[in-house]
Amino acid sequence: MTTTRSAVVVGAGIGGLTAAVALRRRGWDVSVLERAASLEPVGAGIALAPNALRALEAVGAGDRVHGLASLQGAVGIRRPDGAWLVRGDTTMAGAGSTVLLHRAQLVSLLTDELPGAALRLGAEVTGVVAGGPTETATVTTRDHTWHADLVVAADGIDSPMRAVLFPDHPGPAYTGVTAWRFVSAEPAPVELAETWGRGAVVGLMPLADGRVYGYLTATAPPGTRSHDEAAELRRRFAGWHDPLDQLLGALEPGQVLHHDLRWLRTPLPRYDVGRVAFVGDAAHAMTPNLGQGGAQAIEDAVVLAATVDAAGPDRVEAALASYTDQRRDRTRRIARTSARVGAVTRWRSPVAVGLRDLGLRTVGRWAMPRAAKGLESILGWRPPA
Repeated sequence: MTTTRSAVVVGAGIGGLTAAVALRRRGWDVSVLERAASLEPVGAGIALAPNALRALEAVGAGDRVHGLASLQGAVGIRRPDGAWLVRGDTTMAGAGSTVLLHRAQLVSLLTDELPGAALRLGAEVTGVVAGGPTETATVTTRDHTWHADLVVAADGIDSPMRAVLFPDHPGPAYTGVTAWRFVSAEPAPVELAETWGRGAVVGLMPLADGRVYGYLTATAPPGTRSHDEAAELRRRFAGWHDPLDQLLGALEPGQVLHHDLRWLRTPLPRYDVGRVAFVGDAAHAMTPNLGQGGAQAIEDAVVLAATVDAAGPDRVEAALASYTDQRRDRTRRIARTSARVGAVTRWRSPVAVGLRDLGLRTVGRWAMPRAAKGLESILGWRPPA
């Protein structure tokens, strides 16, 4: 007689939902605890690179995502006046099969794969016991205690579960960069590009539904805020090339998300404690410069589900040790690479920025194929059989 194994996933973000879907497809009884009272359509865009798309295929959500428009056309890096520093196309850049969509769309796709009873909203976790070889893990909310063979900590960059189980870890560090994000209310034609200025970056990306996802960053002290963020963007980025003025001019204050960029500069020593596994930002929050934060959370979820399912009911801890071994070095390497790319965009010295731009223009002809070659180890990842 086979006993159904149980899992509690803490956090209904992309990593947590993917883990829930992956485990349920393998026959696990899964409950997702989300402290928010509802899953509002908030957030901005997310790029699903080929590695993320393969992972979603492994959990049965690939067809619906592939049905959305993939990136095509020009791609590159520009100056604030609009001149191209590096220009190619999505095929040269290795991004041809990347899909850009609103995060809310992806959350909806994943929740559709779960039965309604699996998702518990307004369930804030107040305690966790990691369990052991002969003892299940325990998760406590205000009105219930959950016992599970596996707990997935997918509770984000400020993970309360990480604070409990890794009490000596310093937590996320500020990168020195603050970021604004928006999604345009109406479709608009844009070319996929980043614009690099002095300590500032603008990225404009066409989403699958025709709207534009924009992200803008600037070096600033942590906690820098404005009462009207849309007006602040228009002030900071006045005179930058079209169609930025048009897009910013149409923004209302409530359409702009503003967050300081942080990452886990000090890596976690491992991604498992007892019967608890950490995924996504709770395990390895990284800067957004490679667009791999969400993708690595999805990879985590797929690898975790495959590893614990193959191990059998009496070897969960050993399976989680294997999960750490499979994910730790890869995610650390990607996080470090992303941080190095971000450091170049923070330069403010006119001399340094001029040399940076000259270098990009000089190697621009070969930059895209070389960049794609360098990303092969990231984008070429494939999920476990």
